Amino acid sequence: MEEHISINQRQPEYRYLLGKISDTYVSGQVKATQAVNIQLLETYWQIGQHIVEFEQGGNARAEYGKALISNLAKDLSLLHGKGFSRSNIVYMRLLYLKYPISQKPSHQLSWSHFVELLKIEDELERKFYENQIIAEKWSVPQLKRQKNTALFQRLALNKNKEEILRLSAQGQEIGKPVDILKDPYVFEFLKIPEEQLPSELELENHLCNNLQQFLLELGKGFTYVGRQYRMTINNKHYRVDLVFYHRILRCFVLFDLKINEVQHDDIGQMNMYLGYFASEENIESDNPPIGIILTKDKDELLVEYATYGMSSQLFVNRYQLYLPDKTDLINLINHAMQSKDE
Repeated sequence: MEEHISINQRQPEYRYLLGKISDTYVSGQVKATQAVNIQLLETYWQIGQHIVEFEQGGNARAEYGKALISNLAKDLSLLHGKGFSRSNIVYMRLLYLKYPISQKPSHQLSWSHFVELLKIEDELERKFYENQIIAEKWSVPQLKRQKNTALFQRLALNKNKEEILRLSAQGQEIGKPVDILKDPYVFEFLKIPEEQLPSELELENHLCNNLQQFLLELGKGFTYVGRQYRMTINNKHYRVDLVFYHRILRCFVLFDLKINEVQHDDIGQMNMYLGYFASEENIESDNPPIGIILTKDKDELLVEYATYGMSSQLFVNRYQLYLPDKTDLINLINHAMQSKDE
């Protein structure tokens, strides 16, 4: 019998071998999953193609009529088991219709992602979310959340026709401070009834306790730095509610939370915070900080006058604790699309 040889697992050579095998195995698992996903999407797309071509040939009206999908679901389930529910077959058909051969579905997305995308009728909106899933690696629950909060419409709200088309075709591109803004920000994930408006400190606590969802709402590039960040000026202490660092813009982003309508002194205070961070916190490679006052209500004229001559890095934006009215937002976007570019 061959003698068992004990290997010292602390030896660098063994650790290297162990790591190499582990990396190869994990990489193989990922590639296998990707291969299965690619084949699944290709299969579903071809099934959709068969159904549409059958319908277009007139056979559906002659033999099955409107019951075609239901009959297919029943018979395919008997033949192959799970995977052929009526709704699944409906989406296979839509996959072929919405993604013709020249625009086949991206293999970077799962079938579950496409089911959510195919529920979106507007092509511009659907293309935007497809780009964002790839860029920000959204899970299906994250995609659902962003759809429900009308992210596309909120980002497109203050853009002209050309900018809306660019947003749809390229997704959200971040190159300047205004690109990270939303109006309104939506904090529905806090599950706070609108009639039970919390204090500013309670709102801050809620956001920090739901930091992962808060970061999803803020968008790509935000890294949490701290809360109640202390600044000392002439032996007097000041605190900014929330501080983040934006990896893409390479700057600090300061948030102040207000439960009532923002006042001119709130704006002056944020401007002071920006001055402090620019002088005391920034390092040589940092860009000027951005300040965002989040308020439940704002007087546009007061904000315009109060920010006159101030830093272009200071913004006052609204937040709400409930889902926005998507129909109203869509109507505003449609109006912008129909008007001439400014």
